[in-house]
Amino acid sequence: MRDILPDTEKWMAEQRSIAIATVVQTWGSAPRSVGSKMALTLDGKLSGSVSGGCVESAVIEAGLEVIESDTPQLLHFGVADETAWEVGLACGGTIEVFVEQLTPLVLAFWRDAAEKEMAAVVATVIRGDSNWLGKKMLLNELGVALGDDLSFALSTMKQALASGQSKRQSYSREVLPPHSLGPSAQIELFVEAYSPAPQLVCIGGGHITIALTQLAKIIGYRTIVIDPRAAFANAERFPHVDQLIAKWPNEALQQLTLSRSTAIAALTHDPKIDDKALIAALQSHAFYVGALGSKKTHTQRVERLKQAGLSDETLARIHAPIGLDIGAHTPEEIALAVLAEIVGARNKRTIDDRR
Repeated sequence: MRDILPDTEKWMAEQRSIAIATVVQTWGSAPRSVGSKMALTLDGKLSGSVSGGCVESAVIEAGLEVIESDTPQLLHFGVADETAWEVGLACGGTIEVFVEQLTPLVLAFWRDAAEKEMAAVVATVIRGDSNWLGKKMLLNELGVALGDDLSFALSTMKQALASGQSKRQSYSREVLPPHSLGPSAQIELFVEAYSPAPQLVCIGGGHITIALTQLAKIIGYRTIVIDPRAAFANAERFPHVDQLIAKWPNEALQQLTLSRSTAIAALTHDPKIDDKALIAALQSHAFYVGALGSKKTHTQRVERLKQAGLSDETLARIHAPIGLDIGAHTPEEIALAVLAEIVGARNKRTIDDRR
């Protein structure tokens, strides 16, 4: 949704009716992956793609019908070998595309998730009786639920939220509200998950941070460096990071969204800086909070933070001494140990959420 968000927001502000098409399933060498989207308006404006071009015209035609009738459609396409070759595929495939009207509620939900870098999931009825078709429930990682009451699918939605994996799920008459179905014996949902890129916030712009942010970028993390010392937080030292903030951590962290996809590493070895960062970090939803220093240093740190009002349970969240014990000595080796611990913590969190 992120790639078509600017266009759809503009069109919605202009009060245009918008149809949105979503790839809900693929087989074989399909041109686009599940979740790919295309938006269109009655006057021919387009954004995004669902097939790389080979079935777009049919989807556009269906989208115009959906806008006129306000009735969603589930489309099935087989992409023949000769057509697939034309769009750069080695062989054919099959896709299913669900076409519906985009509502202000859904657009605002996607925008909020993107802006706050939150995980989110949207469950949509894509097959069933007309009284069910197109019903939609929205859920973000903070537990905020909007839209229609599809509470029977809440467990599936939470699993998708934790795993970041979209899926289709059928529900029979037995689990649905009494008298809610017509002739159909079941309905089918497309449960679409949105996972923001994980974010690494480093407190302190030392040599370990230089190596750590370089490694984190390689595996897809958004990187942020915070240091009130301008000599450390500058573009010459960190040309590769996404954001540099030359402020005290307690102030800088307030302007960031610290979601369940955020890791925070305090790396200055200076209590005046690291302690402020840890107090703010431990009050957030960050999945990982780590601090540089020996066991003795951490014991002293814990006492200071207790005096600041943090509980033993909260302080137990801190990974310290930071990083896996791999006998690291150089800044690069320490960075490797820290990143490995961060990846492990994130994967463990995901597994725990699935249970």
